[in-house]
Amino acid sequence: MSITPPYLQKGDRVAIVCPAKKLPQPMDDAVALLQSWGLEVVLGETVTAEYYQFAGDDELRAQDLQRYVNDDSIKAIFAARGGYGTVRIIDQVNFSRLTTHPKWIIGFSDITVLHAHLFTNYHLQTIHGQMPVNIPDATGPSLETLRKALFGQELTYEIAPHPLNRTGHAEGVLIGGNLAILLSLSGSVSDYHYDGKILFMEDVGEYLYSIDRMLYTLKRAGKLKNLAGLIVGGFTDLKDNDIPFGQTAQEIIRAIVEEYDYPVCFDFPAGHVRDNWALVMGMGVNLSITYELSILKYL
Repeated sequence: MSITPPYLQKGDRVAIVCPAKKLPQPMDDAVALLQSWGLEVVLGETVTAEYYQFAGDDELRAQDLQRYVNDDSIKAIFAARGGYGTVRIIDQVNFSRLTTHPKWIIGFSDITVLHAHLFTNYHLQTIHGQMPVNIPDATGPSLETLRKALFGQELTYEIAPHPLNRTGHAEGVLIGGNLAILLSLSGSVSDYHYDGKILFMEDVGEYLYSIDRMLYTLKRAGKLKNLAGLIVGGFTDLKDNDIPFGQTAQEIIRAIVEEYDYPVCFDFPAGHVRDNWALVMGMGVNLSITYELSILKYL
C-alpha cells in the first residue's frame, strides 16, 4: 500500500524550493496563487540562489530540500522548476521522515527523479503537476486540477479519443513522468518497478530518433512488457534530422508496444504543455479507453 499524505487545508504552510535549475524570475505569481488558495507560502534559499545553471550548488540544494522535508509544519513542497540537477542531490537527502510525517511533493520534468525515488523507496504518493515557474503561462483548468489534487477533491479525467489509442480497461498504480528521466534512473535505487503499473510518459525537446532509442531501451529491459496500461502525455518541441525519421512520437510509441495487449491512451494533457493536468503518482487508478472516450479515475 502506498502512503497518501494528508490533503491540504486552508491555513497550511507550504514551501517552494528549487532542487534543479536556477529560476529566471521571482515567484510572485505562484505565491499569489497559493495564497489565494488559503495557504501560507515559505520560500527556500534556493529560490534566489545561483551556481552556474543550478539554483545553488549541490550542497545548498540538498540542504534546502532537507530542511522542509524535516519541518513538520510544512505540509507540501513545491519544486519551483525542473531543468536538470535533482539527480545530483537525491542521494544526499534523507527522506525517511516522510514515512511517519508524509507531505505532498509537487513538480514534473526533472522532478520525475523525486516521484520515482519516493515511491520506490518510501511508497509515497506525489503530484505530477504545474510548478511555480509555469504558473504565469498555465491554463486555469490545469491549475484547478492541481488545487483539487492537493485539497483531496475528486479527480476524474475524460479525454477525447485519439486514432492511435488501444481500447481496453485496466486498474493499477500510476507511475511515470519524463521519459528521458525514467531512462536515466534505470538500474538505480530510484528506478520504478513497472510490472502491473499504469505508466505515464511525456517529454520535450528530444530528437525523434532519441525517443525511439529510449523506448527500445525500456522495452529491451522488460519494462514495457507487463504494464497494466500506458498513458502518453505531451511530446512537445521535438526535433528531426535532415533525413526524416518517418514517424511521429505517437507512432513510434504505438509501434513499440504493438505486441502487447494493454490499453494505451494518447494525447493526455500533461507534460510540457500549458494545460498540464495534475496526476497523483503512486495512487491506484482505473483507465478505461473506448472508441468514444478515455476516462482516468482515481480509486
